[in-house]
Amino acid sequence: MASMRTGRATRVRRRLAVVLPVVVPVLLLAGCESAPPAGPRLLFADDFTGSALAAERWVTCYDWNVAGCTNAGNHEQQWYLPEQVRVRDGQAILTAARRPTTGSDGVAYPWVSGMLSTGRPNWSGRPRFTFTYGRVEAELRLPREPFSFPAFWLMPAAKRTPPELDVVELIGPDGLARATVHWTGPDGRPDEETRTSRERDWSGTFHRFTLDWRPDRVTWSIDGEQVFAVTDRARVPHEPMEVLFTLAMGYPEPVPDTVTGAEMRIRAVRVWER
Repeated sequence: MASMRTGRATRVRRRLAVVLPVVVPVLLLAGCESAPPAGPRLLFADDFTGSALAAERWVTCYDWNVAGCTNAGNHEQQWYLPEQVRVRDGQAILTAARRPTTGSDGVAYPWVSGMLSTGRPNWSGRPRFTFTYGRVEAELRLPREPFSFPAFWLMPAAKRTPPELDVVELIGPDGLARATVHWTGPDGRPDEETRTSRERDWSGTFHRFTLDWRPDRVTWSIDGEQVFAVTDRARVPHEPMEVLFTLAMGYPEPVPDTVTGAEMRIRAVRVWER
């Protein structure tokens, strides 16, 4: 919202009375043109125009990328590959397919899937984009196949977690959206706090997920409605974070044999400074 400043005349001579109706509008117009724009600065944006992923903004694996990757800590069933991400109609589409694949770790995975990250293309590379404090937002259509595990989240650029901020996760068959903060407690052990929001039509329409991250507070919103807030500074991250979208499969239980695929659609990703 632009602000406008106008001076207040203290003295006006009689001989200038005829000129004022002309001068004042000119001064007002000049004030509007020179006023600086208000509001937070846009740091990162992607509307996924064209037909290819912007390589300067995104990578398609975690930092430990070696011809693909997975999150072994969760015992997920997918091996992430770049060909499982495509750009079309102003959207980035992550596709999971039941296709047995042996990863570079030597493990056989029943699924291949796609992910996006603003992190490193490999362990020794530089992150594409990180930020500390701000507002991050994306419009998503999330799959509802049983034990598909779509997520929109932030991970430290320091190559370790916690901290971690999960903007939204769909876990298991209940259809509830989960917002979570992860931190390290005084005893050095990882801890977390989660809130769930009501089930909605996640796969049939796009929903807007927003995280407002400040030094003393983090708030989560869905379609403009606040669903969670954390105000304990000890639980708020205070370091650069990467933005991730992942479509994992088989967490916390294996995907039923009747499921052959799943899809997560992303559009209008934005990050503003705080």
